[in-house]
Amino acid sequence: MKQYIFYITFLCFGITLYAQEDLLNEIESEAKEETYEQPAFKAMKIGNLQSTKIAEKGDLYLYVSHRFGTLKDGLTTFFGFDNANTKIQLVYGAMKGVQLGISRESVRKTYAMSAKVKLKSQSQTFPLNIAVYGTININSELRKERFPFLKFGDRLSYASQLLISRRVSNNLSLELAPTFVRQNLVLEPFQKHNQIALGAGGRVKISKRMSLNLDYVYNFNRHENSIYKNPLTVGVDIETGGHVFQLLFSNAQSTNEPGFISNAEGDWSKGDVFFGFNIVRVF
Repeated sequence: MKQYIFYITFLCFGITLYAQEDLLNEIESEAKEETYEQPAFKAMKIGNLQSTKIAEKGDLYLYVSHRFGTLKDGLTTFFGFDNANTKIQLVYGAMKGVQLGISRESVRKTYAMSAKVKLKSQSQTFPLNIAVYGTININSELRKERFPFLKFGDRLSYASQLLISRRVSNNLSLELAPTFVRQNLVLEPFQKHNQIALGAGGRVKISKRMSLNLDYVYNFNRHENSIYKNPLTVGVDIETGGHVFQLLFSNAQSTNEPGFISNAEGDWSKGDVFFGFNIVRVF
C-alpha cells in the first residue's frame, strides 16, 4: 500500500506543477511568435522515440522514468504497479549541440551510455531539424549458468539513429528516425543480430499546456515467428514550468532503444500494454 501511495503522490505532484507562473509567461511569449524556429519537441523523447531536442550547454538533466507492468493483469498486479521498471538517467549538455547521457534501467538490469548531436536546426532558410543519436547498452542480467560461454561482448547492444523533424505549425511537429540496432546476443534463434528499423512520431498541441504524442517503430528484420512486436507508444506531455511531465502507454516496457525496438513484449490488440511516466529535473 505504501508503494501505491508513493506513486499516486508523485503523479499528483508532477501534475500540479504546471500552474507555475514562469510557464504561463513562456506560453504567452510563444503565442506572440508566428515563426516556427522554436524546437519541434519540448521533451528529449516523443514517447519512447528520441526527439531532436538537445540539452543546452551546461545543463544537467535528471530523468526518472517508470514503466509499470502490463495492464491486462488487472487487480492481480494492481494494473501493473507491482511490476515497475525504473530507469534513472543523467543527461548533460557537454557543449553547444552535444549532449551525453548515462543511465540504469531495471529491465535486464541494463546500463547505458548515449550521445546526441545536433547537425542542423529549422529556420527560415532551412526546413528541418537534424540530429544523430547513438547508445551502447550493457545487459548485466545475463548469467553464465544459462550461457556457459558468455563473454562481456555478448552483453552489449547498440543503436544509432538519424533524427529528422519539422515543426509544421505551432500545433504540429513530425519526425522520422531511420535506425540501426545491433544485438551481440539474440535470445530468439531466428532473430538477426543486425536490424534496420524506421521510426516515426509526432506531437499535436491540444492546449496551451498539453500535447498528444505518438511514435511507432517498424523493424524490417523482425522474424515472422518472433514473440516480440513493433513498439507503438501514445502519450500526453504536460508542460510544467518550462519542463515537461510525460504520461504514456506503450507495448514496450523497456525505454532503451535496443530494448524497445527489438524486444517490445506487449501486444496492443490483446490489451498487453504498459503505463508509464517520465519526470525530469534540470540543474
